[in-house]
Amino acid sequence: MAPSEALSLVVLGPDDAPDGLALSDAAGWNQTAGDWRFFVRHGRVFGLRAADNGRLVATAAALPYGSGVGQGVGNGAGGGIGWISMVLVAAEWRHQGLATSLMGHCIAHLRALGATPVLDATPAGQPAYAKLGFEAGFALSRWEGTLAQAPATHATNAVDAAAIAGLDAQANGFDRGALLTDFLQRPGTRVHASPDNTGFALARQGRRATQVGPLVAADEASAVSLLQATFAALTGPVFLDVPERWTALTAWLAQHGFARQRSFARMALGAAPIASVPHRLFVVAGPEFG
Repeated sequence: MAPSEALSLVVLGPDDAPDGLALSDAAGWNQTAGDWRFFVRHGRVFGLRAADNGRLVATAAALPYGSGVGQGVGNGAGGGIGWISMVLVAAEWRHQGLATSLMGHCIAHLRALGATPVLDATPAGQPAYAKLGFEAGFALSRWEGTLAQAPATHATNAVDAAAIAGLDAQANGFDRGALLTDFLQRPGTRVHASPDNTGFALARQGRRATQVGPLVAADEASAVSLLQATFAALTGPVFLDVPERWTALTAWLAQHGFARQRSFARMALGAAPIASVPHRLFVVAGPEFG
């Protein structure tokens, strides 16, 4: 029996989130059970299960975003984009074309919704995605550091979920209000808004580290100020994914003990506004969400 014949294609449901989490944990990723539940509820997660024991051995997720402010996540209305991520294969099942097969299902699903497939690819993954027709846009890097100071005692700024979602949509060009609302409802999430309410920085709990992002600001100086306020309330390991365009911001991170962990390229299959970094987007939500 060929390896592929020993597997069955499934679409993950709410009860399958722990199996997905086991895969991302084995890979050392930072995603949480909450992330997996969001993908299952608002997107389409394809998986492959072993026929003999039912183990989930591979996944890929497709998450549609609306094309404009007020359209909501997951509707595919008016085109929009669809994020592809959580492309995972258990170690003993790799190099058998499983990821490519699941990617094909994600692409077909998003195209049926009229959404342009987009993803953030590591250097190792870029050649495989290029073979599928994805074209590279701007570069970004994950920065990692550890904050040793105790969290500040001051309260987190009061924020309005709709206002945060609106700023995020203006910065990105697509709406993901449900995602931001989900982040804000999670235990431990912190948000700092700029004094003039033109930007914000969000920090949420990850599996291995606090994930900072998205961060939207009027300019790079404002972005650094938001990071300073955010870091003052955090302790322990921190990840954040920053477009390479923002050299003053990355220099500030390096001066404060952060180091590049890995790089990514934003890639799209078909026309999508990714050739340059949105001018108000300084930290993305993570390669799994864009």
